[in-house]
Amino acid sequence: MNVAKSIDLEIAQYLPHLNAKQKKTVLTVVKTFAEEQKDWWDEISMEQQEAIEKALEEVKAGQVTPHADVMKAYAKWLK
Repeated sequence: MNVAKSIDLEIAQYLPHLNAKQKKTVLTVVKTFAEEQKDWWDEISMEQQEAIEKALEEVKAGQVTPHADVMKAYAKWLK
């Protein structure tokens, strides 16, 4: 038996022992975890997706400034 099936069975064994308030709490937790499974990429705007894709292309093309160089250039404002 795989791990997920084993966990499903164990959860099912405990549910009958919970009262209504406890079951409602468990349901809230399960829904929270399920919602976290959404891909953040699908949640951002098309403009944001395009900006990220453009930035990744610039990185691949070597069109970047190393962090250390940026920090040197702005050191006087960062004190």
